[in-house]
Amino acid sequence: MSSQFLNLIKKRRTIYAIGKNVKQSPEELTELIENAVEISPSAFNSQTSRAVILFGKEHQHYWDIVKEVLKPFAASEDAAQKTNAKIDSFAAGFGTVLFFEDQDVVENLQNQFPLYADNFPVWSEHSTGIAQFSVWTALAEQGLGASLQHYNPLVDEKVHTKWKVPTSWKLRAQLVFGSIEAPAGEKEFMDRDHRFKVFK
Repeated sequence: MSSQFLNLIKKRRTIYAIGKNVKQSPEELTELIENAVEISPSAFNSQTSRAVILFGKEHQHYWDIVKEVLKPFAASEDAAQKTNAKIDSFAAGFGTVLFFEDQDVVENLQNQFPLYADNFPVWSEHSTGIAQFSVWTALAEQGLGASLQHYNPLVDEKVHTKWKVPTSWKLRAQLVFGSIEAPAGEKEFMDRDHRFKVFK
């Protein structure tokens, strides 16, 4: 059975070799990203997901922050150079989406529905995962490559200060995207018998 949707999901891959050769404008991509986050489902329609979208020098500044924060953790000069090269490969992209979850919303729901209080932080993580997947897939459909990174919580304080992000927004992931300069390699899948059980 063929599926256009499954084919689109297959197109969404982790692409590390990205560049700035993008035909879409920042305005077009902003609209795409905002739409993808907005229509992503969330528990109780809580809409906890938030995003900061960075282009140009703002995108570069984020990866400069990452480089600065990671510097003290380098065990050697060689390790520092390898880390810098990795961060530079992300900075070579066209933009970055910083994904957050609004903890004020989570806490309000916990207060409103105490029976489910323990579940709302978990459902919030579900929401951000779906939002990240939606944006990533939407970018892939436009022919753009991306990779999901996690430099939180090391960068949190500087991010909140630089872009005046509300303190209730908790940084969960960073999706860097751009033109595909080299394709992803072949992806291997484990035997389905180890992953699925079907009862009829």
